Amino acid sequence: MDNAATSYPKAPGVSAAMVRYTEEVGASINRGVYGTAQEAGLEALTLRERAGQLLGRGDPTHCVVTPGDTWGLNMVLLGALGPGDHYLVSAVEHNAVMRPLNALRERGVAFDRAPCDGTGRLDLRAMEGLFRPSTRLVVLAHGSNVSGAVQDAAAAATLCRRHRVPLVLDAAQTAGHFPIDFDGLGLAALCAPGHKGLLGPSGMGLLLLSEDFAAALRPVITGGTGSASHEEVQPPYMPDKFEPGTPNLPGIYGLSAALGYLLDQGDKIRRREEALIRQFLEGLRGVEGVRLAGPWEPERRTAVFSLDFLGMDNAEAAFRLEAEYGILTRCGLHCAPAAHRTLGTYPQGTVRFSPGPFTTDGEIETVLSAIRALAGA
Repeated sequence: MDNAATSYPKAPGVSAAMVRYTEEVGASINRGVYGTAQEAGLEALTLRERAGQLLGRGDPTHCVVTPGDTWGLNMVLLGALGPGDHYLVSAVEHNAVMRPLNALRERGVAFDRAPCDGTGRLDLRAMEGLFRPSTRLVVLAHGSNVSGAVQDAAAAATLCRRHRVPLVLDAAQTAGHFPIDFDGLGLAALCAPGHKGLLGPSGMGLLLLSEDFAAALRPVITGGTGSASHEEVQPPYMPDKFEPGTPNLPGIYGLSAALGYLLDQGDKIRRREEALIRQFLEGLRGVEGVRLAGPWEPERRTAVFSLDFLGMDNAEAAFRLEAEYGILTRCGLHCAPAAHRTLGTYPQGTVRFSPGPFTTDGEIETVLSAIRALAGA
């Protein structure tokens, strides 16, 4: 029950693809013209094409491979903002956004938090009043890693277009779970981890960029790319501009296999998770002794359920869930203290249950029975 931290099991074919690269390919990309090097390069291109197909980005050259979602967010924030700039975030952002942004405050960058309601949903009307002439960026968690609430990305994108401010979407909890159309929304950037809803390996991420935003964004890490080797400056073209050094090739093979699986499944995974959401919420209704932090409407959330056990310390509840029932959860503040303040679960935190697409109905019933037992203890 901890798929929001990292998915398990991975998509079929992920480990085999990673082993195949390690044992049979073993070459880098952009640094050789021999057969295995070309194969590795084609796999990297396949990964970009699959990412674009899944997330609605038409140009695969603007699908940048990163070491993870946090890396991608840092690349955007540190590369786009400077002294005197102002940015907007929601009141439920993860520390992957808030820590780099607070570091930027020391360099003269200002920010405001747009309020959210008690379930974690963004108040767009209040957000509109926070725009300034100096606002340069809006960063929004598409889905909360605490409440499971999914923001209205289309409405937020419309608001940002009206103010001519780029919108960056953190899709850590929605990529692979929820339909996303990068080009249709008119996003400036989208960051996603490979190891959560995309069902791939850790140490991998994706950064999707629009043409205009990519052209203006400064690379914060530079170095060898295997291209334009006669120059001692970073290549200006995509994706080399943002991909210095030798990439994680086993990870590329693994994530490419995972994205291929997701594309083959179509909307089956989303339908499966919708069924799990309904089953969990229906089983939770009427249970006294616990409080759900997040929306009760299945269509407004992901399969992330944070529970506050009212009769015992949440850390004790999480320990007993594992020790007595074999249920693995994530307890605490989930690297998102602002979200817990918004939801009224700070400082005690919550016990987070996050099933994945391979979770069975029987496992959900086991979890619900355990919650009822502990809540009534």
